[in-house]
Amino acid sequence: MTHATAGVFKKARVLVVGDVMLDRYWFGNVARISPEAPVPVVHVQRTEERPGGAANVARNVAALGAHVTLLSVVGRDEAGAQLAKLLKRDKVSARLHRDANLNTTVKLRVIGRQQQLLRLDFETTPGHEVLAAKLREYRSLLKSHDAVILSDYGKGGLAHIEAMITAARAAKIPVLADPKGEDFKRYRGATVLTPNRSEFNQVAGRARNEADLSARAQRLRRSLALEALLVTRSEEGMTLFRHKQRLHVPTHAREVYDVSGAGDTVIATLAVAIASGVPMDEAVRIANRAAGIVVGKFGTAIVTPQELFD
Repeated sequence: MTHATAGVFKKARVLVVGDVMLDRYWFGNVARISPEAPVPVVHVQRTEERPGGAANVARNVAALGAHVTLLSVVGRDEAGAQLAKLLKRDKVSARLHRDANLNTTVKLRVIGRQQQLLRLDFETTPGHEVLAAKLREYRSLLKSHDAVILSDYGKGGLAHIEAMITAARAAKIPVLADPKGEDFKRYRGATVLTPNRSEFNQVAGRARNEADLSARAQRLRRSLALEALLVTRSEEGMTLFRHKQRLHVPTHAREVYDVSGAGDTVIATLAVAIASGVPMDEAVRIANRAAGIVVGKFGTAIVTPQELFD
């Protein structure tokens, strides 16, 4: 078990920047097929809303007892207002730039008999001026934080990510990035990059065995000038690659119910631990433990210090 305790996270200050979204869930009963088309009819019984994307990362940081500031862009709409309300409830200090030309990203999931039947996505890309204003605010916020998380969901909110990494490193603040897409060059110089297995395979190619995986990971780490590369590998746990070092931590999951949002929990826990002065190897073990807990919960969920350290 780790040497860190729940109290160690209370002084950590983490800045989260990235693409936020509102996760909506409609739960209902499915008892018949529609007479209009061969689709199930869902009789909606209850609805639920949770912060998603970078907002879920921020709420995970707050749940661990750390101070968190979230910097992002939303629309001037009902979903953006609702997201701000949920973040306030979750004790996240949210700096949300509102763009009148933007629809706040909403992911609506329709659930019947505990199965996801359908997901509807509503989204647009933020304008350049609002992103430039966000970059100015980011630079001024840096000095009052101990770690930065760049949570990239590919929705356009991190157009200035290279400048953000450079500014954080110049300020000697560790920067952790959760990547998206096939081009990882934009994350060059980050302290830690946390791709999942499929994201890693997309960029580095599929490994034939563990030795090949290590070679590919170290090659990618060097080419991007990263201090560390953490590959999250679902049921196989996670592997940390540093200069001439490899640490593999097997999975902690007792029961896998839902893997959505597990990557958010991993990067949030890792950042809080690093911001608290916990050594990298131990921070990875704590993050792995958090992932094992969160996959046993439904939807985008959080982990508390009590669950983590009991």
